[in-house]
Amino acid sequence: MTIFAPSRIDRAEFIRRFEVLCSHVGTAILGKDEQVDLAVVCLLADGHLLLEDRPGLGKTRFARAFAEAFGGTYRRVQGTPDLLPSDITGSLILDRSADAANTNGRSDGFRIRYGPVFSHVLLFDEVNRTPPRTQSALLEAMEERQATIFDETPRLPDPFFVIATQNPIDMDGTYSLPEAQLDRFLMRLELGYPDTDAFRAILDRIGADRPVPVQRTAQTAATGIDPAGLLEMIDHARTVPVTTEVRDYLAAIVEATRDQQRVLLGASPRAGLALLRAARVYAAARGAGSVHPDHVQALAGPVLAHRIVLADAPVVGVTRAQLDYVAEVVASVPTPKHRHDA
Repeated sequence: MTIFAPSRIDRAEFIRRFEVLCSHVGTAILGKDEQVDLAVVCLLADGHLLLEDRPGLGKTRFARAFAEAFGGTYRRVQGTPDLLPSDITGSLILDRSADAANTNGRSDGFRIRYGPVFSHVLLFDEVNRTPPRTQSALLEAMEERQATIFDETPRLPDPFFVIATQNPIDMDGTYSLPEAQLDRFLMRLELGYPDTDAFRAILDRIGADRPVPVQRTAQTAATGIDPAGLLEMIDHARTVPVTTEVRDYLAAIVEATRDQQRVLLGASPRAGLALLRAARVYAAARGAGSVHPDHVQALAGPVLAHRIVLADAPVVGVTRAQLDYVAEVVASVPTPKHRHDA
């Protein structure tokens, strides 16, 4: 059994910080409290987020709000067909300056030019417009939190949060994300159109704003929570207990997605671990002393659906079919009786 270091914050402080984060991010995308809540859960579960929705719904503003919330560095990459892997990870450049040999630790005169992946929050806009060769540059970064640049493998900042977007409507000139890439996103969310009241608030509060320059470097946190404070929350969530009954329930749901009659690809062990991490954060945010079955149920769709390939999925509406399938699986697995928290 894995033993984590004692958490440096208590349950009440975690809840307070969680609500502060949600409140700040929620100001960037009005009327989407559920999506904001789930996205913050994804961040604190040490995962990555795939936003799949139409243009103009505030996905970029949403991503920037996360970096502002905890004072992290923020970089943006625009997906294009000619984007190269080195445009994301970085490259070696020749540096013959007098100080180069003393500062970069290399004797060949080269130094690393770090790419945008070396940031706390990386927005990869229209990730499916880049070819597979370039998409693969994210695989190591998202899973191992490092990037290989020629003969060096520097670590990425901690925390590291990738938010990638793709437009499910305009598919011309796009490359479908491979299953290995999709499996590295802990959650997939849709923002959807705002309701009438939220849209009116957007017109009132945001309609007169001018775009401000992007802050790439570390900045003053808008919430008073810095990257170290965010790591405390991540560590705290990992200590939330999970009973044997709930672990077995979660495992049964993941295994039930692998129905060979209906799917070509079911949820992987990585998907099960992602669901467990997310459920712990979800439980901690609600002040629960342990993970409940309904926490697992609430997150099964956002965590599992995008990882599943249905055998008879239609060309249009694949996402809805996947979500419906996961909902059927959850309904088919008997829910264990959960002991009340102490």
